[in-house]
Amino acid sequence: HASGAAPRSTRADVDAWWNDRLVADDDAHYDIELTLDLDSVIPHVSGPDHVKVMRSLPDIEREHVKINKAYLLSCVNARLEDLAEAARIVEGRHVAKDVEFYVAAASANVQQDAEALGHWQTLLDCGAIPLPPGCGTCIGLGAGTLNPGEVAISATNRNFKGRMGSRDAEAYLASPAVVAASAIRGYICAPTSYDDIDGRITIVRHPARSRDDVETEIVDGFPRAVAGRLLWLPVDNLNTDGIYSGQMTYRDSVTKEEMAAAAMENYDPAFAGLAQDGDIIASGANFGTGSSREQAATCLKVRGIRCVIAASFSETYKRNAFNNGFVCFECPDLVNDLRTRYADRDAATIIVGDINVDYVRST
Repeated sequence: HASGAAPRSTRADVDAWWNDRLVADDDAHYDIELTLDLDSVIPHVSGPDHVKVMRSLPDIEREHVKINKAYLLSCVNARLEDLAEAARIVEGRHVAKDVEFYVAAASANVQQDAEALGHWQTLLDCGAIPLPPGCGTCIGLGAGTLNPGEVAISATNRNFKGRMGSRDAEAYLASPAVVAASAIRGYICAPTSYDDIDGRITIVRHPARSRDDVETEIVDGFPRAVAGRLLWLPVDNLNTDGIYSGQMTYRDSVTKEEMAAAAMENYDPAFAGLAQDGDIIASGANFGTGSSREQAATCLKVRGIRCVIAASFSETYKRNAFNNGFVCFECPDLVNDLRTRYADRDAATIIVGDINVDYVRST
């Protein structure tokens, strides 16, 4: 297209994609089958400081976790319907003493619509502090960031340690309705009761298939094995903020040397002094969870890390790594062995010793 505009997709395109969609092989093996009754789902809160650490609202509400700040903002959870629901909850009430309740619409158009419908004014009347639409507190920029020792409930999409301000603060994630209710009552709570809901899930586990006789075909030019010193990072859900901080991500003039020096800085400040060129990293499940920043993969590559072995990976992280020529392996058996062997060590980065990774035996 001479104009530079991308071609529009048609109904025929959608039909063609659907007819040629990816499907499982006929002989595909499934480790687990889950059946979940969606009517029985109880809302949960994530955190603190981890997206994948969750607790049900009734459970955490019993603890009366006091908050200092509440955030109803960001591109993901400050849509018109979110602001409308929050306004319904806070109408005629006021933000709790010693709580700062920040609101920002997902866009200028959303704010205009909320103002026209009266939702925006209802939020301001309850004591909410308005912020402009756009990236801000969610990535630790602008007004309202977290100070040391503070606790927050947020409707944003990330709550990694240090992302929204101080590393010595705690951030929980919840829906806009929960954020609004918590801002009014001063502690993490639900806008309604869920005591009469009983979650129902069925889990069927199938025996694992043997991989003893499996060999991977190695393409020309790709090494058959790699050796190096193993660094054990004994955590699950090591997120992209921990691997490469958001503050570094949005700097345009970062050199490769600066990127390498910042690798794992937010996870373990001691990592830079421990890691050596040619090391291999091992870690727990869901490595690289979080944002889609490719620097979380490339910073390890320029740091000289040969590869990462984990119990499992975020699919987004894995794609970014492979696209940038950085290799990832899933090996839950090795991770379980490291967990057992170093269970009595509380260091964030543990030097294990030399290891050899056989690519041919990988699957």
